[in-house]
Amino acid sequence: MAAPGWIELFVRPLERLGLPYMVTGSIASTIYGEPRLTLDVDLVIELDADRSADLLDAFPASGFYRPPVEVVRIEASRNARGHFNLIHHETGMKADIYLAARDALHRWGLTRRRRIPFGDGEISLAPPEYVIIRKLEFWREGSSDKHLRDVRAMIAAGIELDRDFLDVELRRRGLDA
Repeated sequence: MAAPGWIELFVRPLERLGLPYMVTGSIASTIYGEPRLTLDVDLVIELDADRSADLLDAFPASGFYRPPVEVVRIEASRNARGHFNLIHHETGMKADIYLAARDALHRWGLTRRRRIPFGDGEISLAPPEYVIIRKLEFWREGSSDKHLRDVRAMIAAGIELDRDFLDVELRRRGLDA
């Protein structure tokens, strides 16, 4: 995995804006489980469409690829699955931005995110149950074994999990097998 500084390129502006967010995906599973190489950071953000320009202003076009504000507004207005990317020009590192919208699991995760030390500051990290559920959903959608390896590593690391919540959600989503 690259040095923490590249992740902070995407997190610090969110911190300054005061937008609720959480780091998830392979970065979160690495923190909870075991390291593996990744070239992006997955972020869930709570963003009202009227703050789209504020978000883009925090990532200046001189330093980042960013979609047009109209695209961000449209994505932020979706009821589900709003998504866009930010790419840092100098490093080529990418952030996949997922918008919380009305997704119940996104909302659950955002209310239970964890503040952890990271680099010379802190980040908001998705709860491990959220990471496991999403990893299994992505595995079901694309069959990439990396998601199963990430889940196995998290469980093997002995992280504390709300097993009751996890069992109910996995069963409800057809992921219990």
